[in-house]
Amino acid sequence: MNNIFDFELPELDSEHFYTQFENEKVSIKTIVSNTLSTPQTFQQECEEWVVVLQGCAKIKMDNRVYKLKKGDTLFIPKNKEHTLLKTKKTVVWLAVYIYDNKEE
Repeated sequence: MNNIFDFELPELDSEHFYTQFENEKVSIKTIVSNTLSTPQTFQQECEEWVVVLQGCAKIKMDNRVYKLKKGDTLFIPKNKEHTLLKTKKTVVWLAVYIYDNKEE
């Protein structure tokens, strides 16, 4: 059994990813972001659903800024460019990645 709140804090302006579960169709990860101030742009080849478990963050997608706080969720379609603009202190996320066909 894992506790998703047992993690090592990354350096400032960086993130750690912890795999909680993974198979050929789904990957569930805990992401710990530490006071990000440098925007990070992503574009995954899978669908992604995130929930903020702790903290606050801003994500830009389709020219809209989403201000996420504890309990907020966001669905990110496959191949959709999105930018994590910043986080306020430490943010803990649960991310679910859904693949058509995951290749190793």
